[in-house]
Amino acid sequence: MLIRDFASHADRTACVALQELTWGAGFTEKIPAAMLLVAAKTGGVVAGAFDEDGQLMGFVFGVTGLRDGTLIHWSDMLAVHPAAQGQHLGERLKAYQREACRKLGVETIYWTYDPLVARNAHLNLNRMGARVDEFVPAMYGEATNSPLQGDMPTDRFVIAWAVDPARDAPPLDALPPDLPLVVDHGATEGPLVDAPAVGVRIPRDITALAARDITEARRWRFATRRAFAHYLPLGYHIRGFVADAEGGTYCLVRRAS
Repeated sequence: MLIRDFASHADRTACVALQELTWGAGFTEKIPAAMLLVAAKTGGVVAGAFDEDGQLMGFVFGVTGLRDGTLIHWSDMLAVHPAAQGQHLGERLKAYQREACRKLGVETIYWTYDPLVARNAHLNLNRMGARVDEFVPAMYGEATNSPLQGDMPTDRFVIAWAVDPARDAPPLDALPPDLPLVVDHGATEGPLVDAPAVGVRIPRDITALAARDITEARRWRFATRRAFAHYLPLGYHIRGFVADAEGGTYCLVRRAS
């Protein structure tokens, strides 16, 4: 699999088609071919993974700009074709993006993910060593016309990933003993206790759950929102994520004063 910058309008058109395959033809947040071209000409990263026949099997798209006066890169979108999933292609695309950002002089890459997708939590926090920078309720609105989102607000974690691998956050190997759960199995809401650390459980995949039982999926969404919106402003941070067969648990730890 060859990973390279997009070099033609055909590359960009294939990217739009892969976005529609991934998020649905009615997805309102897709990046058009013209914007892919403009982003590449203004410091963005617009690259794809191509098979031996030249077919686009995955892509990564991000823009470069300033945040609080510091040069940063925002990784807006990544997708892998269903035929190429399970090969760690997404991680390879991220590594390509990281190297491109290093050449630009960027120190931190940001992106978002749904906190209720356990495999993405494991990938971002454990395998890649990123950290949660902030929690944003309904970041992309109440609906995006994507079958992946379901009839739920698009709550997101903003992730910060250091371009220098030496600054990667260490993964959490295990949960602290007797960790109080403020969101439990089946989206049961526990009391918002004052403790040095608390746990927030999540389902294995909110997308699959929403397709099966939207009421239960919405319970998870609003129970976890309640917890994140309460603890993070109080100075807690996401120390890590421990996956299990049913999903996993975030460990929120209060920062030392």
